[in-house]
Amino acid sequence: MTFKHVLSELKDAGTTQTRKIYSRHGVSENMFGVSFADYKKLAKQINTNHEQALELWNTGNHDARILATMIADPQTIDNKTLDLWSKDLDNYVITDAFSSFMKKCPLAYTNMEKWVLSDKEWVAAAGHSILSHIAMSENDLEDKYFEGHLKRIESKIHSSKNRARYSMNNCVIAIGIRNDFMKKKATAAAKRIGQVDVDHGQTSCKTPDAISYIDKTWERKSKN
Repeated sequence: MTFKHVLSELKDAGTTQTRKIYSRHGVSENMFGVSFADYKKLAKQINTNHEQALELWNTGNHDARILATMIADPQTIDNKTLDLWSKDLDNYVITDAFSSFMKKCPLAYTNMEKWVLSDKEWVAAAGHSILSHIAMSENDLEDKYFEGHLKRIESKIHSSKNRARYSMNNCVIAIGIRNDFMKKKATAAAKRIGQVDVDHGQTSCKTPDAISYIDKTWERKSKN
């Protein structure tokens, strides 16, 4: 499938209703409004095509960039490209898609360490989303590594930017469901942090209460 064909498919798949939904989530007007079901269909047809992913991202179009995260090669992408892509993050939808791609990328860990310290809202949000994934999947990392991140989050969360706060709160949850020891540490940190205020704009999204979410997750684990 050629680059022009892909763009044409994206344009044809866009709908007014989906554009309205994305707009409420902060997506700019440079979009077609493609559903994630249609992204997945296209991505399955294209498979991995790193060069085409780079072309799609460079269009600046929201839908093209979402698809780019689905067909880019996590083994091939380099730090220069990741830095450029991270600087383009400007809304929840693309940041979430970018973070999901990074979960498969060997460069995720080193970039996460840098991004969680960023003063840019969406870069910091992506960094903490990646850290959440690492907390739930990398069993070889020592608890003290996550204790350090918990302390940093506790001291910085309320002074961080809006969507960074949301991802930081989710990170406390992810660390809290890692193991029994980190459950105690994350719960204590969440108590000291208190309520985390996040403006979700015109959406119905809510910020989860970290302690309640950790407890419910452990309850489900105990039943399995």
